Amino acid sequence: MTRNTMQDILDTLAASEDNTTSFEENWSQGRAAFGGLVAAFASLGMRKLLSPAPPLRSLMASFIAPLPPAPLVVEAAIQRQGRSVTQCSASVVNEGQVALQALGVFGNARPGIRVEAEPCIKPLPRSEGISFEEYSKRMPTFLNQFEGCWVGDAAPFSGSRARRLNMWVRHRCDMSAYPAEKLIAIADMPPPVLLCHYDKPFVPASSVSWGLEFVVDPAQVEGDWFYLDFDLDAAADGYTQQSGRIYEESGRLVALSRQCMAYFEQ
Repeated sequence: MTRNTMQDILDTLAASEDNTTSFEENWSQGRAAFGGLVAAFASLGMRKLLSPAPPLRSLMASFIAPLPPAPLVVEAAIQRQGRSVTQCSASVVNEGQVALQALGVFGNARPGIRVEAEPCIKPLPRSEGISFEEYSKRMPTFLNQFEGCWVGDAAPFSGSRARRLNMWVRHRCDMSAYPAEKLIAIADMPPPVLLCHYDKPFVPASSVSWGLEFVVDPAQVEGDWFYLDFDLDAAADGYTQQSGRIYEESGRLVALSRQCMAYFEQ
């Protein structure tokens, strides 16, 4: 049976003895699944190996091939398990083709010098944003699975020359059972900031590699709304690099993102 919401899809994977699940076409962006969903599969597959699972500290993912809406399997393994840190790997596979490979670092809390992250920021208000529904310039299908808005001076295909993209987003389903995967999907929401420089859709783009670091234990992250602040670092030769910060609604920093993405001018 094909599932629809992210909660349903992950519930199926969590209960599966052979680490299988599936998803529908409405999770697609072009011919591939939304990358945040695919990375969440890898994260959950790795967490299933650990009981109890320490907090996820970082996730590194390589997007190898498009993942179509069809049955898939997550092949996960523990690479090394120490007293504090456990390193795992996972591949998301469809019909023998690896779509994503990931490394996850899980780590228990230990005593040490504590240096606080940056002070809480004051996010741009949602009330001044343009909702996903209002701004639908060839936005990918999977965006309907989330509620959110663009805020600030830029939005995809707006013709803006801004190098910063800001948005608010939350899941439409209950993701409380999957705190790490909840954040992984949110953190992969922003498209390439470079797309703001184009004034007409459509410019295909996709992630090549991605690193996500958790400043806060995902289980300790509060609320459902997240504020995303992403910067265009560089773009050349059909590739672009961007970095981002993910905040709770209160303005507390919870995760850091870094991506290399490819774009294809028509």
